[in-house]
Amino acid sequence: MTNQQVAHPMVKFQRQVQSLVNKSKMIKPEDPIWKIAFLFGDDWAHWRKELEDFEFSTQDPIGDLLAVESWEE
Repeated sequence: MTNQQVAHPMVKFQRQVQSLVNKSKMIKPEDPIWKIAFLFGDDWAHWRKELEDFEFSTQDPIGDLLAVESWEE
């Protein structure tokens, strides 16, 4: 029997944002988090709530989101 850990949904979100920063010229780590709202479209309301639950504001830099090492509830 294998012991597989399921990644926290915020880890997946963080990876998506990191990929956007790495691959696009549209957003940079120093940009405010609200800039990614346009890229997540209808899913943004969910992710905004999740970010607020972790005490992020849409004015915080994207780099702060990317710097989180552990998403513990």
